Amino acid sequence: MLQYITNTTCGRTIPEQVKAVLDGGCRWIQLRMKGASQEEVAEMARQIKPMCDEKEAFLIINDWVEVCRDVNCTGVHLGQTDTPPSKARMELGPLAVIGVTANTFEQIEAVRALDIDYIGMGPFTDTKTKENLAPVLGLSGISSLCNRMKEAEINIAHVAVGGVKLDDVMPLLEAGVDGIAVSGAIACADDMTEATKKFISLMPTGD
Repeated sequence: MLQYITNTTCGRTIPEQVKAVLDGGCRWIQLRMKGASQEEVAEMARQIKPMCDEKEAFLIINDWVEVCRDVNCTGVHLGQTDTPPSKARMELGPLAVIGVTANTFEQIEAVRALDIDYIGMGPFTDTKTKENLAPVLGLSGISSLCNRMKEAEINIAHVAVGGVKLDDVMPLLEAGVDGIAVSGAIACADDMTEATKKFISLMPTGD
């Protein structure tokens, strides 16, 4: 699967970005607006939700459980310092999609028994779209986490995130990830729709 993470530095508005990637076939949008207020994120979510609904695309809210609940979005993505996944599940109910960020195997082990839907493994490499406080994993780090999850029989979908470019997709899939989360490589492309199509063409199931 391909998840597109909205970008606030590319010179395009978030609705423009969402339309372009939806037109390119992406059906998994994460609304990330670092530094924005809850009200600003909620207003943007209300703007783009009809676009996602029309294409039957998931709309995941980064950080803000309250926005997800109030705007009736698909789910949330939570960092290590955000709302605990168990609390988010209680607030959002059994059908919400909940993702968490992990940089180490210990962080993955800490959530393995929780009711979550996917893990964002990262950062894969340096990225200009988010300030990285965690160490860069690289391909070897991602591969190691995938192998350790398999050995420990942790069957939670895992997605590589953080500076992923088109040439990285196949090596990451071969390393064992289930999907890719992309921001800058699509947002800063000359043609976002065509860039999205290129990423999707490399996904195992074409999505």
